[in-house]
Amino acid sequence: MGAGLLRFHRTGAGRRSQRGHSLLELTVAMGISGVLAVVGLSSWDPAHTELAAAQHELTQSLDQAFVLARARGVNITVGLASGQDANHLPIRLGRHVHWGKPARVPLPPGMADPAKADTQGEAHRTITVTPRRTATASLWFLNDGEDVLCMRLSNRGRVRMLRWRADARRWTRA
Repeated sequence: MGAGLLRFHRTGAGRRSQRGHSLLELTVAMGISGVLAVVGLSSWDPAHTELAAAQHELTQSLDQAFVLARARGVNITVGLASGQDANHLPIRLGRHVHWGKPARVPLPPGMADPAKADTQGEAHRTITVTPRRTATASLWFLNDGEDVLCMRLSNRGRVRMLRWRADARRWTRA
């Protein structure tokens, strides 16, 4: 055995690497994390979160309706109206999410000016999905006071989601 393979440390030499953090270092780290938490919570907006949840619920409800219509061989409705019918999937909106498009928000690009009822979001509150993967063409606007969600459903069952970003003042794909 060579002398270089085994090394022995004196009692005091190994203790420097085992030293912990001081109370001052811990206090500074906790202060920084507290400031970051306050900044993060102040920028969190429950209304925007509810609009994203409404988008997710609407998409999932339509997917589920297409599957159920195909499996059962009957038309399935999806809508805001709550019903006790087994062939109806109700959509629940958060309390900060409202039906319709605010007048200050322009229509998405390429969209022809629809009838006044569609613009205000007062028509087609119920979507009917058939077993042949067709649907009643519909246009829904949901808003949280600032941002707007536009769901366009073609009669062939194709869904397109657009979102109006108030801070960017433009429509983006959702």
